[in-house]
Amino acid sequence: MSYSGRMQQNHSYSVFFAPRGRDRIYDLGMQIAQLYLSPFDKLIGIIGEAGSGKSMLIKGMFPGLELTNDDNGVNMRPLPLLDQCSGGFFTAHTYHVDIRFEAAFTQMGVLAKAILEAIDNGKRVVVEHFDMIYPFMNERNADLMIGVGDEIIVSRPTLFGPLPSELHDKVARSIVYRRMAHTAEDLCEIFLPEEDYKRARHRDIKHGFLLAFDGKEPNVDLDELELKVSTAIASDLPISYVDESHVRIGDIVHPCTGPRTHVSSTGKVEEFRLLHRIVYDPIERCYLIAGRVGPGIGGESIDDVNDFNLD
Repeated sequence: MSYSGRMQQNHSYSVFFAPRGRDRIYDLGMQIAQLYLSPFDKLIGIIGEAGSGKSMLIKGMFPGLELTNDDNGVNMRPLPLLDQCSGGFFTAHTYHVDIRFEAAFTQMGVLAKAILEAIDNGKRVVVEHFDMIYPFMNERNADLMIGVGDEIIVSRPTLFGPLPSELHDKVARSIVYRRMAHTAEDLCEIFLPEEDYKRARHRDIKHGFLLAFDGKEPNVDLDELELKVSTAIASDLPISYVDESHVRIGDIVHPCTGPRTHVSSTGKVEEFRLLHRIVYDPIERCYLIAGRVGPGIGGESIDDVNDFNLD
């Protein structure tokens, strides 16, 4: 095995904030591929709930890979993985399969056999909802396994774990925080002064969000902003997908590059609060508005900014 292959064996577990916008997930996928993907990895397991951004992460990791569960409803038939021998010399090197989708058409045992045959033939297979197919895989775990929830967890399983079911349980519990945070973030944008809304950038903290502003400090009354967002949450406004660049919150169509990563109504956002001061980041040279959702830890104060990411 090459030196780079041996180096990857030393990797066990890494954690990233899970971005909410499309471009940021593409960029993180590219970084994960550069840092952790080895040429020797044949089975890539992707785990996460619907709307968590799995497909966008895959597109970032594998530019040009044709996904068989296209978001526009165009599904490739016959499934290339099940038709490996028909292409002759021109068969694909990398296959994609969404197990949750394909299970409606093909038995699990057939899908597992096709995955294992592709690997034996030197192909790479990227498997969404890998936790669903693993019990049929003769204990063949993924070479690289990625869970997408409130955080993106990158692991290199061994005989000693983690198992796909363990990673699924972890990300399934946490995705609710990401959806709540994204909804609260978009509500804050809606109620920002137009000038500040147009220049706001998005960043991440654990169980929350940051709105970043270059140049001058935003002209925002944080108490008033928090009250407006809290009122919208209490109104339990319905939230629905419009297209890949917009989400509908109540009667408002709002620009959004992660329109699937929301709770179904504003009332499902729990314990929203803002940091009651605008923070200056001397490294990035920008001003930050910070918000959090979900239950705090112990006697957490929203003003204790130094331990936000230690919960």
